[in-house]
Amino acid sequence: MKLLLARASLILSLLLPVYFLVAALGVKFGLWPWQVGLMKLIIQFGLPLIGFTLLLGLVALVVTLIRKPRTGWAMALVGLLIPVLALGYLASVRAKSADIPPIHDISTDIIDPPVFSDKLMAVRQSTGANPVNAMTAPMASLKAYQAPAFSKIAAKTLGQVGHENYPAVRSLTVAADASKVAAAAEAEARAQGWTVVTTDPATGVVEATAETFWFGFKDDVAVRIRANATGGSTVDVRSTSRVGLSDIGANAARIQAFLTGLKTRLAV
Repeated sequence: MKLLLARASLILSLLLPVYFLVAALGVKFGLWPWQVGLMKLIIQFGLPLIGFTLLLGLVALVVTLIRKPRTGWAMALVGLLIPVLALGYLASVRAKSADIPPIHDISTDIIDPPVFSDKLMAVRQSTGANPVNAMTAPMASLKAYQAPAFSKIAAKTLGQVGHENYPAVRSLTVAADASKVAAAAEAEARAQGWTVVTTDPATGVVEATAETFWFGFKDDVAVRIRANATGGSTVDVRSTSRVGLSDIGANAARIQAFLTGLKTRLAV
């Protein structure tokens, strides 16, 4: 009986990662919407499933250790460790998200940010994506942030919240001329794995869409290159998620990675 319990614990624990992979990849491949994959399958049902698997593993480990002959404890231990690791990972994500503002639109320039083209805006609207708000808009004026939970940031603008929390996300000034930077920006966008939507070297505009691996969440990116008074160029980037309230820092990290890669290409 105790061996059966240990095997059941091990099998359920081994199936646990499979369950979460299916939930995430199902969103990516269009089997169900993200609200089902993330909110229901993972958060609503996944957390209790982890808890049940953890309890089963703990019971199996105790039973296999206290009843002689002490066999099956290794299976039970593995059956316990997998949900423990899963809970640890979720706890780390939650802790990270608690320290990050619940925004999903980040720009290097918050006074005159890059704008998305009509073409890309039409795609966003057709998919029911998040609205693209003005960086100067007070958080309290935005529909998604009018609940009491957002009172601490209510008086700040969207741009201010982003700049205060991501001080490294700022405009990049380079010595190269705008046409060279535009070409390098397009190459770097492709190197980052983004799908390039628009390129216009004449106006220094590159637009692309980045897609996350697991859920296939899409974020749109606008890169703007302008010639400056010194003969060089100023690069600004805006990255905006299509769905979700908080990006858990993904857009800021994406902008920083892009600018770092661009500097390397230009040998700045």
